[in-house]
Amino acid sequence: MVAGGVKIGKVLGIPIYLHSSWFLIFALITYSLGTQFGLSYAHWTREQVWSVALVTSALFFGSVVFHELSHSVVAMRYRIPVASITLFFFGGVARITREPDRAGQEFQIAFAGPLSSYLLSGGFWLLSLTSSDGNMIYVLATWLSRINFFLATFNLLLPGFPLDGGRILRSIVWGITKDYARSTRIAARGGQAVAYGMMALGASMAVWPSRSGGWLDGLWFMFIGWFLLTVARQSYAQVTARGVLEGLRVADIMTMELPTIGRDLSLEEYALEVGRTGRRMHLVVADGQLVGYMTVDALQAIPREEWSMMAVQGAMMPRDHLQWAAPEEPALDLLERMRRNNVEQMAVITGGNVVGMVTRDSISRVVQMRNDLRHLSSTSS
Repeated sequence: MVAGGVKIGKVLGIPIYLHSSWFLIFALITYSLGTQFGLSYAHWTREQVWSVALVTSALFFGSVVFHELSHSVVAMRYRIPVASITLFFFGGVARITREPDRAGQEFQIAFAGPLSSYLLSGGFWLLSLTSSDGNMIYVLATWLSRINFFLATFNLLLPGFPLDGGRILRSIVWGITKDYARSTRIAARGGQAVAYGMMALGASMAVWPSRSGGWLDGLWFMFIGWFLLTVARQSYAQVTARGVLEGLRVADIMTMELPTIGRDLSLEEYALEVGRTGRRMHLVVADGQLVGYMTVDALQAIPREEWSMMAVQGAMMPRDHLQWAAPEEPALDLLERMRRNNVEQMAVITGGNVVGMVTRDSISRVVQMRNDLRHLSSTSS
């Protein structure tokens, strides 16, 4: 769902990233806590108020990382690689490279997150018992205990994908029906229902703030609902795509249109070509031979003022680094590999020659076409 950002380190070999949106929510939570603590504890100095607010906010996001690490540890136990953990505006997400093989694995991976948050809640509650009300440790620990309890319960009880409760629901339905696609569709629809409910609640809070909460709270619920709705729809689309691509090979979904450019093309001209075609990767040829490939990412790594003076040859990747697939490879395996490596396109090579390309767009076209054919078949029958 969310990948990349500012890398701040690794935990258990898993890269931890801060998405650009995280900085905004960190500032908002710190400001909100500072305002709350300042009003509630007038005897604190200004330095105490903002120090406690800053540390509490940092520990809150540390709790989110711990929650996602719990998912990740269980996933790795079942040999499911975890690509990264990213903190962003709505919390955190652990990006696993493939789905679990069995319903029991899904249940344990999903349940590990809320369980870890409940453990943190209990730990902070015990810490609060060591101090008296009004003490900085007491205030920090009490707030963190409550927020971890709320997050665990929120994730656990709402049966909407991709929340933990939705994943648990999917695992239960999957275990009963033995049908992964059906269970994901049910969980995704549950996620859409939860999302619409949160958006409706947020709208009512914004319209009648005095009766149901502040208008900012209403906007927050509407944003969360919109995010859940988007991810639930994406999950449903992914399951549909998997069903459509079942049994197909790479040769069935590739396009034979090969985007090529010359190595003497300037980066300025290449940028114009990207803007004209919308393609994010081009094969670089010289005298009819493949010598490398050029991507938008490689272009953006070069300072803008150097584009007119540098040729593609100076920025391209060598052909040995080109990720590729064989025509006979199962389409689902390639899709999983593209997702794991976070790439948008893959060359198809046989006998040392590039014979086609698989892109997100070409996959989408195949899925749409086969869905349309299925719809026509069902209506005609």
